Amino acid sequence: MASSSDATSAADNTPENAESGSAPEPARRGRVRARRAAVMAVPATLVAATLAVLTAEGALGVQFAISGMAFTVTAKELNGTGFEQFGALDNMAEGSPNAGDTGGQVLVVTSAIKNATLDSLCQSVDLGGTNLLITAGSGSQKVKATDLTTDSTELTGDADFNNIEIGNDASTLTKAGVKGPIGVFSQQSDTVHIANLRQTNYATTAGVFKLPGLKLRFSSSGC
Repeated sequence: MASSSDATSAADNTPENAESGSAPEPARRGRVRARRAAVMAVPATLVAATLAVLTAEGALGVQFAISGMAFTVTAKELNGTGFEQFGALDNMAEGSPNAGDTGGQVLVVTSAIKNATLDSLCQSVDLGGTNLLITAGSGSQKVKATDLTTDSTELTGDADFNNIEIGNDASTLTKAGVKGPIGVFSQQSDTVHIANLRQTNYATTAGVFKLPGLKLRFSSSGC
């Protein structure tokens, strides 16, 4: 099979190039742009304290183009087993009107939980003059999720971790089955408990998401 260099050489020796005597143009090569950013992570004793400055090269927290519209998630209580957290970049669709001056990228903290239970989940997104509001799990049955990931720009609450490890390379994480980019600061723990959880998110994924008592509606106020 001919290599790309063979194809370039053949193109440079075409009759047009030979007759004109012009020098062949150098092959154009793609560029990979590295972006440096400071990432906020949740430590064991203080939620949303700065843990490190990391370098992320096109790291993606999710594998789809985000809308660029942030949404709020709250819960009275979150309990999880298998917890991981690391910095990432989410990307909007090309030409998104929500890109502004961000270049279509949002710096986020990806939190991954293998198994999670949430009490009184609320999710809302501001649509401009009204909010799309979702609530679930406020009764005896709670919201349950497996392989849950959230990409957040802000997270607050009262947190407790069991057997936490801080400072791991994100590519070596093992607790939730998710691996982040190599060279990126991260942390993980056997369990996580957060009371009065509040997040500003740009993306959420889950393998299974069970929402008993689900209610979806428009509201003048969000979560």
